[in-house]
Amino acid sequence: MTGPDRLKEKKRKIVLAGATGFIGGALRERYTKKGYDVRMISRKPEHTAWDDSEGLRAALESADLLINLAGRSVNCRYNERNKRDILQSRTETTRILGEAAAACSQPPKLWINSGTATIYRDARDRPMTEENGEIGSGFSVDVAKAWEETFWAADTPRTRKAVLRIAIVLGQGGGVTTPYVNLVRFGLGGRQGPGDQRFSWIHLEDLCRMIEFIEERPDLSGIFNASAPEQVTNTEQMRIIREAYGRRSGLPAPVWMLELGSAMIRTETELVLKSRWVAPERLLREGFVFRYPTLREAMADIAR
Repeated sequence: MTGPDRLKEKKRKIVLAGATGFIGGALRERYTKKGYDVRMISRKPEHTAWDDSEGLRAALESADLLINLAGRSVNCRYNERNKRDILQSRTETTRILGEAAAACSQPPKLWINSGTATIYRDARDRPMTEENGEIGSGFSVDVAKAWEETFWAADTPRTRKAVLRIAIVLGQGGGVTTPYVNLVRFGLGGRQGPGDQRFSWIHLEDLCRMIEFIEERPDLSGIFNASAPEQVTNTEQMRIIREAYGRRSGLPAPVWMLELGSAMIRTETELVLKSRWVAPERLLREGFVFRYPTLREAMADIAR
């Protein structure tokens, strides 16, 4: 039928898994405004539960997009219990989603799984790209590798798949931005450790736009570095953040102080001292245009 009797076009559906935090909240708001039917999978009682196999299958059925961000925070001490939880919270949720997608008669068209730029080695000599980046070693790298291996092992031949190796995400009102800004405001915004370690980052807005870019390009799949094209040193990073908040100087934090402070707040110095030099070679080659290509532009927006 035509005219007023024509059936309304069916809403596009997105499923956000483990997406109740900083990044997930931004994606939920963004896709809701775009008119999508937004489904949530998490441990919250109002969302589909991870152990509800039929609910998971129903949520994923005929979905246009599945985004998985599930994983316990790495901002903790790496004792054996926390290490086990960090690993399993990523691999098990990814495995569960793979099984649910495989059970669908119409599985998700696209599955984007979160990964981490920490998978690369400590790099102070050159940037790590998708093609020529060198995988590192240690606990964090082992987690990143197992996470991706679980994702690619999922038996989902009818679903296009992509991994975003996400760098440090900066944005207003959450993530790691808040502790950095607090350091600056309290006069502690100098270099951390030697200061030559690279800081790879991405503005939250550009991360969301990357997801939209991949969604709209059915020819794209595989691994993508989700990082801004500018990767500054820690010394430069802290100076730019100070400038954004009108602070001319900040006390530096030597390694011994970072180790002491990390123990007191129960986290690891690796989060600050590892040099993450990650370049988004594939996205740039495919024509993605960053809204915030430099840290100075990103911090000016966030400080505003």
